[in-house]
Amino acid sequence: MLTKGMCPLKEELFDIFDENMNPVGQATRAETHKHGYWHMSFHCWLTRREGERQYVRFQQRQMSKDTNPGCYDITAAGHLAAGETIEDGARELEEELGIAVPFETLVPLFQWREDASGIVNGVPFIDREFNHVYGLVCDTPMTEMKLQTDEVAGLYEADLAAMLDLFEGRIAAIEAQGVRPGHDGLSIPAEPVIVEASHFVPRDSAYYAKVLRLLRGLT
Repeated sequence: MLTKGMCPLKEELFDIFDENMNPVGQATRAETHKHGYWHMSFHCWLTRREGERQYVRFQQRQMSKDTNPGCYDITAAGHLAAGETIEDGARELEEELGIAVPFETLVPLFQWREDASGIVNGVPFIDREFNHVYGLVCDTPMTEMKLQTDEVAGLYEADLAAMLDLFEGRIAAIEAQGVRPGHDGLSIPAEPVIVEASHFVPRDSAYYAKVLRLLRGLT
């Protein structure tokens, strides 16, 4: 059932849309994922260069997430709450990684329509999103980032060229270095991980390949 300005106390509310991105009302997060209402989300991928090599960073989702728990995912991302604009999405970088970045410094990459479904803890979900995808060159050491512990289980980086080979099927796995939340609010080094494409949030591999190819143009 759609709601217009009414929801239980503290329950997150989204603007929802039809398949042509026309606004049709509002719904709670639970209703949106239960009924498969289209909604907006913000994606930002962080990259950096070191000599001739370029790296891309990605997060690991906490096991408590209501969709795709434990999977590797976009560096920082989130749904837009009711009334928010795409510019407001830049708050995700500060909330999830502890870095404050003006929206104007982000590089728009593309828009992507995502239609996914699954079951988490016995509860089915339908996640239909209009994704607004951005990139950012960021040299901040991962150990200086403050990860949002209820959202982010770890932050990792890998060679961008190897990541592209992974998602285009030329190699089966890559090694990534990373950090995890520490007790003092700062991040601490994590053990290296071996990552396969199947360990990421299930999306069309063309999404990941397109992101990586466009990130190569950022300096």
